[in-house]
Amino acid sequence: MKKIIIAIDGFSSSGKSTMARQLAKEIGYVYVDSGAMYRAATLFAIERGFVSNDNKVQIDRLISALPEMEITFSPVCGDGKQHTLLNGRDVEDKIRGIEVSNLVSPIAAIPEVRLRLTSIQQNYGLNKGIVMDGRDIGTTVFPQAEIKVFVDASAEERARRRVQELQEKGENVSYQEVLENIQQRDHIDSTRKESPLRKADDAFVLNNDKLTREEQLNILVELFQKRIQKIENRD
Repeated sequence: MKKIIIAIDGFSSSGKSTMARQLAKEIGYVYVDSGAMYRAATLFAIERGFVSNDNKVQIDRLISALPEMEITFSPVCGDGKQHTLLNGRDVEDKIRGIEVSNLVSPIAAIPEVRLRLTSIQQNYGLNKGIVMDGRDIGTTVFPQAEIKVFVDASAEERARRRVQELQEKGENVSYQEVLENIQQRDHIDSTRKESPLRKADDAFVLNNDKLTREEQLNILVELFQKRIQKIENRD
């Protein structure tokens, strides 16, 4: 069967990573979490002391240190997920916290950071057979992707899901704090000059406000099967 690239973009906390991971497992593709890369880059900036107490980023110092930043993924671990590695260290739990969430959009807006990570992401797609999710996968990283999906959900629903996720990990966060963080990230992601979040013209829009994970997966698998069939008939 011919292999393709599947790009899944959407707003923060819209569930795109979960659906991308499930789809990749279902169809036997490799899953790449581009958002985790930007979170790891944010943690790198924090740990290197490039972020001041008032959350101002020392951009020049971060840019100079980018050659020292290596972001990779582990094989599937005991929890059934692949983990993000920063310079060989497992940082999967650290990059999901609220401190990183509050800073990831400003870090991701830095052109040099995006250029570095886009290059890494494009290398993953050389052999195709991948599902990658993020903000600009279908528009910038893989504009040639055979399937592009744009995931949408209300900020309120996304905040509710995020609060539940963080509380299950033992973090004490309020709904209002998370909602404000999501709204701020939406604004930064959509208005930044470098690769802003937007729907690709040929993307399939999936609003998952009221969909179960099983329903989402069924929609995506059907989309994949139809696309593969069309490509094979054409060839």
